Amino acid sequence: MTEETGAQGEETLGNGADNMPQVAIISQYVKDLSFENPNAPAVYQWQVQPQIDVQFNIGMNKAADDVYEVVLKIEVRAHGDQGVAFAVELSYAGLFGIRNVPEEQIQPFCYAEAPRLVFPFARRVLADAVRDGGFPPLLLEPIDFAGLYMQQAQQAAQLQGEAAGQA
Repeated sequence: MTEETGAQGEETLGNGADNMPQVAIISQYVKDLSFENPNAPAVYQWQVQPQIDVQFNIGMNKAADDVYEVVLKIEVRAHGDQGVAFAVELSYAGLFGIRNVPEEQIQPFCYAEAPRLVFPFARRVLADAVRDGGFPPLLLEPIDFAGLYMQQAQQAAQLQGEAAGQA
């Protein structure tokens, strides 16, 4: 039996043995959703548009062998001179099967690419929740998760370099 060479020179095994990198979305789901409309019904009489503050965070944990849960948490608060119009918190998660991927590439995938894949669905859930609360749908702009990951990685490396220089 002969061995074949894969795309980047690694050897693939015969008889269906699998050693090529694979990534797949297993499932995605709303993990937590909270919508507050504390000043209803008066809020619907307010004449001034509220200011919108959007915060997001990404979390990752290993759910099982070769399975990672990536959670995109989005918090939105709309407030004006008269108080809070609405506040919504969404934790939207994706389960990703990751096999035969080098360990050093898992974190970049989970913090840059995985959030990019689930963001459109989280964005829709958020827009629907705001609309169902009696407000115009909130459509978030696309986010460059890869750029943010690279920026944070550079900042962390810079901080490590400064800490090593002080030691």
